Amino acid sequence: MSLSFRTKTAADREAIPDRPHVLVTGAAGSIGRYFTEHTSREYQLRLLVHRLDDDARELEKHGEVIAADLGDRDQLRRACEGIHTIVHLAGAASPESDWETAMKSNVEGTFRLLTAARQAGVRKVIYASSIHAVSGYPADVQVKASDPVNPGDIYGVSKCCAEALVRYFAEQEGLAVFVVRIGAFLERERVKNSVAAMDSWVSRRDLARLFQHCIADDRLQFAIFHGLSNNRFKRLDMTAARELLGFVPEDDFASENAEVARLELGEEVRRHNVRDSEQESVIERS
Repeated sequence: MSLSFRTKTAADREAIPDRPHVLVTGAAGSIGRYFTEHTSREYQLRLLVHRLDDDARELEKHGEVIAADLGDRDQLRRACEGIHTIVHLAGAASPESDWETAMKSNVEGTFRLLTAARQAGVRKVIYASSIHAVSGYPADVQVKASDPVNPGDIYGVSKCCAEALVRYFAEQEGLAVFVVRIGAFLERERVKNSVAAMDSWVSRRDLARLFQHCIADDRLQFAIFHGLSNNRFKRLDMTAARELLGFVPEDDFASENAEVARLELGEEVRRHNVRDSEQESVIERS
């Protein structure tokens, strides 16, 4: 089985600064904005936006706001100067993205950012991938971080390509890279009115905390993590994040959706996320 992570050698480990300089790309988006608003006391933030409009300027109270395009190498190089860690959220975010849009933004843009990061001496990149990189698996399969990619759409294909690209930079170019496959990132109002994301929802709080665990780690050179909340059913296996980072999500879809909460799944149904060792022991006893 292929490994979804690689640890650093003892010689390559470096202490994480007390208040590291963090560049957040796509800072004006819903994920970036929440992360920015809730971590500005812990990190020295540089916030990359596509344009300096009124919406972006509201972020200035949380950090330095700069405008840059993922297609402009010089702008990206300046954005990366003095940065310890990049949280890379910018890119095409719609599952309906066509080939040209998805590849230009999610692959070519990510390549330019990684190149700028390496040249500027950035130590770590956290790449926002997506559940769409593995959404091609049947619905009854809980996908592990070590399973092969299996995209369900062109948007997912672009995320798979970017995952391969960032692993190359981790293995061959010396950047520490953490891939976070983000689940269904929905506002609470949408969660209350639909059960479609019952097995894939991730709350803003849990996702921000997962990013923070990645920033704080000094042992891993590369890793793939799944970003879901503590839902009773989990489309993606969370073992890697729990065992490598000590990350335990706190929120649960069932507590946000009244229709699901009435089912009392916490009392009646065993969690979907079961360790292989437990499954093997059950098989041996049967």
